[in-house]
Amino acid sequence: MFRVGLTGGIGSGKSTIAAIFEVLGIPVSYADREAKRVMNEDPELRGAIIEKFGAEAYVNDKGQPDREGALNRKYLAKQVFSDPARLETLNSLVHPATIREGRKWMHALDGGYPYAIREAAIIFETSAAAHLDFVIGVYAPSTLRIHRTMQRDHITREEVLQRMRNQIDEEIKMRLCDAVIVNDDQHAVLPQVLELHQRLLQLAAAAGK
Repeated sequence: MFRVGLTGGIGSGKSTIAAIFEVLGIPVSYADREAKRVMNEDPELRGAIIEKFGAEAYVNDKGQPDREGALNRKYLAKQVFSDPARLETLNSLVHPATIREGRKWMHALDGGYPYAIREAAIIFETSAAAHLDFVIGVYAPSTLRIHRTMQRDHITREEVLQRMRNQIDEEIKMRLCDAVIVNDDQHAVLPQVLELHQRLLQLAAAAGK
């Protein structure tokens, strides 16, 4: 299986691009969804998160701390987004488990696909890039990314900037990618995706020989 990563900063539109690839018949796994799932389902990880962040990290349907409850995302977000050290602690717990899930997902796919995509905001910041053959970057100007995220998540500009500061510089990230899709509301993304899809089909075929 030819393994492709899809990355970009917050608000860049990664999910939109990933959805187009899915329409083309390419399987996509979403790291954020897997992270949420594993944080809820992995007993060892749940225990580690509670140990580091307190009983409030999981709550029942009444909003009360509960070790068997659901992940309290708002609580954790407040804990980590303004504290780089605590964010690093959470990442050190969650990222290895999420990367393992992504690799298991790739291995579980049958041979009916030319390539598969792993969508993740953080690829170069973790060891995920080492398990990929090709990385696509999705680029949008920072002002547009801020606006999109404020609209999507209903948060303030400062909260968006706070999250952006926890990711590596967007220009650096794009230079690390093997290909870049511009999603700035000025360039049509569909032709870019279709062109890249053909390139990936050729690369996957060459790699399979």
